[in-house]
Amino acid sequence: MKKLIFLLIISFIVASCSSEKQSSTSALTKAKDLASLKVQKDKKIQQMNALKIELNKINQAILTLDPDEKLPLITSFVLTSENFNHRLEVQGNVQTRQNVMLFPEYNGSLKQVFVKEGQIVKKGTLLAQIDDAGLKNQLEQLEIQSSLSKTIYERYKRLWNEKIGSEIQLLEAKTRHEAQLKSIAQLKKQLQRTEIRAPFSGTIDEIFANIGASLITGQTPVLRVVNLNEMYVEANIPERYVSEIKLGTDAIVEIPMLGKTYSTYIRQTGSFINPNNRSFRVEAPLANLDGTIKPNLTCRLKIKDYNNPKALMIPIGIIKENANGENYIFKLKPGNKINVYTTEKIFIKLGKKSIDKIEVIEGLEAGTLILNEGALIVEDNQRVRGIR
Repeated sequence: MKKLIFLLIISFIVASCSSEKQSSTSALTKAKDLASLKVQKDKKIQQMNALKIELNKINQAILTLDPDEKLPLITSFVLTSENFNHRLEVQGNVQTRQNVMLFPEYNGSLKQVFVKEGQIVKKGTLLAQIDDAGLKNQLEQLEIQSSLSKTIYERYKRLWNEKIGSEIQLLEAKTRHEAQLKSIAQLKKQLQRTEIRAPFSGTIDEIFANIGASLITGQTPVLRVVNLNEMYVEANIPERYVSEIKLGTDAIVEIPMLGKTYSTYIRQTGSFINPNNRSFRVEAPLANLDGTIKPNLTCRLKIKDYNNPKALMIPIGIIKENANGENYIFKLKPGNKINVYTTEKIFIKLGKKSIDKIEVIEGLEAGTLILNEGALIVEDNQRVRGIR
């Protein structure tokens, strides 16, 4: 009945104005009379608003005559405050500073490798030995000569204390012994360079050189040591967030390839803005307790940049927008029957959003009954029926 009356009214207005509208609109369009077209639009909007007012009166009259009127079915919820954390999401890369390819510090052939790939080693463990080309023999000879020079020096010193001998002999013996000690120290340093030791505790990831291979200082890779216990995530943040991202800020790391999520924090922020992409670097530690995280994995870094412990959050899907770009929703006013309400348009100001909700920072209060499902099919001041 309601729809029939509404259609009759619309049909009457359309029929009376159809020919005038077509000719007038067509003429104004051809004449490019923008001002007149806008005036015509305003008149039509006024007519539509008048129709809505008349329709509401008709609805009220129908309600009086027909208590069992079929109303649009909707769902609702009571708006409550909740803790809301907004997170900035950027793509990151997993890194470790303890990922080192070891090169020889001494030219020679690889004499022996003491470890295997995948083996866990401690810091300082001897990993490989380079042929010393006779350095050990030279060291042994120098140590024998040093022992003799030490004996001679101590004898001259004892005689000198007894007022026997010359000072020159004492000084020569002392100089000879000290020179040999320095030579021994230098040879020991050279011998240390023939040893390749673990710079930190970790795992032998790969062995590149074979036994007998000729090694060139700083050029021939021997093996790689990796420690996956202390990882970190590196990401670039747009410069507009430079005042919001602080040291210690909570963050979440999601690694899609592993299907895992980790809690972390920002431990370092860059002091330099990259002029190419207008971003700055951040770093967050990442615990790798089970050893599944590998360097260079891509991840999503979600950094908390906003918190409101008493935020008013509503579903994004219930928000409507008028011709002026203003956002609004419908709240519900109880009627004179159970589960029957009247809609009321409420303009709101929006804040930050999550995946499916958005914060209302102006226009609503906690405790308000909000229209949920059905918001897209109702109008202002319309009677609806709520369902569970």
